[in-house]
Amino acid sequence: MIDGDAASPAVQAGIERLSERLTSADLLGRPEPEASRAGDLMVLTVPIEGDPLGTDAVDAVRELRSEHVPAAFPGRGVEVLVAGDTAESIDRSDIMSRWLPIVFSVVLGLSLVLLTIAFRSLVVAVKAIAMNLLSVAAAYGLLVLVFQEGIGNELLGFPQVDTIEAWVPLFLFAVLFGLSMDYHVFLLSRIRERYRQTGDNDDAIVHGVGSTARIITGAALIIIAVFSGFARGDLVMFQQMGFGVAIALLLDATLVRLVLVPAAMRLLGERNWYLPSWLRWLPDAHIEGTHIPPSVAHPRHAAPINPNDLHILRGR
Repeated sequence: MIDGDAASPAVQAGIERLSERLTSADLLGRPEPEASRAGDLMVLTVPIEGDPLGTDAVDAVRELRSEHVPAAFPGRGVEVLVAGDTAESIDRSDIMSRWLPIVFSVVLGLSLVLLTIAFRSLVVAVKAIAMNLLSVAAAYGLLVLVFQEGIGNELLGFPQVDTIEAWVPLFLFAVLFGLSMDYHVFLLSRIRERYRQTGDNDDAIVHGVGSTARIITGAALIIIAVFSGFARGDLVMFQQMGFGVAIALLLDATLVRLVLVPAAMRLLGERNWYLPSWLRWLPDAHIEGTHIPPSVAHPRHAAPINPNDLHILRGR
């Protein structure tokens, strides 16, 4: 698209130079010009061979923008814009690539701070983020494996494509990290609550997993059923979104949340609740269901109250 006087010598000469350059291009054909009625806008239709959203087409359009167009229209009086499905896909991908590290940094940074305050443990916070990222990474890997590599896509009824939709990775990260963190906080709150009562790390893990396994699994199955409906749709972008969320939550609620997390906490032992001395000033949020006073809490605060002592206190 050329914004300028369509009949000017500069525009006509630029069109000729562009046509000459595109004759040697592999995937790009000769441009077909069409001027507006007012003569202040010229549209050049450049055909692309093959899939317009494929890798080869994307590379060809990037080359058109970076090399062919600047060489054909070197002057400043003519503004040339490259549009179309391929160019739009490139722009979306570039925007997502630019914002993805920023979103990752903000979400992970805030999660680390909030989890450290909530559980007063730097180890728990780092481990929670690592486990949630593991679920997201599994979703990314399975998306590429099924949709791009074509492994098992026919069994699931999915087409094989050249690229994953640009917005899908960012969407999956936001949704999966939020849901995974929700399940993780629910599980850890029960574990920490039990640990503050008994001071036994292994017993706290068993109690936490046993009391939350059914709820976490049930909630995950509901989300899996919802996003499986998206995966059964006709649009590839929604198939990718639905499959990514459904399979990642299935792995998160079973393998990650009920196997890897308890195993890691069992191996770490008392180190789960490590908080550096320079962070002891952080407030104790007490997100557990019931706040246990320091005089009753077992670990490091005071010995547990003997039930027989309660009768003595009542007598007094």
